[in-house]
Amino acid sequence: MRDPDTRLDGPDLAALAGLLADGTRASFCLALLDGRAWTATELARHAGVAASTATEHLNLLVGGGLLVQERQGRHRYVRLADPETAQLIETLASMAPRRVTPSCSLPAVNRSRALARARTCYDHLAGALGVAITEAMTDRGLLDWEQGLTLTGNGTAWLAELGIVLPPATRRPPVRSCLDWTERRPHLAGTVGAAMCRHAFDSGWITRIGTSRAVALTEIGRRALRDHLGLSGETHTPIS
Repeated sequence: MRDPDTRLDGPDLAALAGLLADGTRASFCLALLDGRAWTATELARHAGVAASTATEHLNLLVGGGLLVQERQGRHRYVRLADPETAQLIETLASMAPRRVTPSCSLPAVNRSRALARARTCYDHLAGALGVAITEAMTDRGLLDWEQGLTLTGNGTAWLAELGIVLPPATRRPPVRSCLDWTERRPHLAGTVGAAMCRHAFDSGWITRIGTSRAVALTEIGRRALRDHLGLSGETHTPIS
């Protein structure tokens, strides 16, 4: 019989869970889902903590492998380590209970609604917009879910018609299902999801709302989604 004081070799899941068990560190990781690199000062301001406190938490996250850091001169930037880390954070967010805020200002409510409508999840689209695009691609036979999510031949041709060039093959899958934490339905991730998101920004289909992860669908984007995917855009308001 195994001694209860001994530990089996293997992944230290408790250590990983401990990194995200702190509210400040968790808020940092959620903010970094926008796919950009942030400074410690920016994250401290976002979480409402002192700069020294932010630095301590960031050192733990970098040491634990969830974040990586880059230095440019005197400035230190941090970002999520890779797409797999972003997937982990988004999946955990979809499983986490929603906070109930008794009193919420109108700007906060508007920010929450904007995130739910459309946002970036690391480097791909999420929220109601991301889910709607994924479902429309499925309905048109561009994606197939029968034996795991795959891009069909028609899907490959459709991307080419749009001028979306996929990067060379890597260990990252071309398509992957990512459970959306607001819609509780899957949106498209992987290299295809990332390429589509870049195309949407470059083509002026979407634009960022301030410095948050929220994005707004433009009038050009509404027409493009209607023409290419048959989406009416009724739930997405174009920018003024």
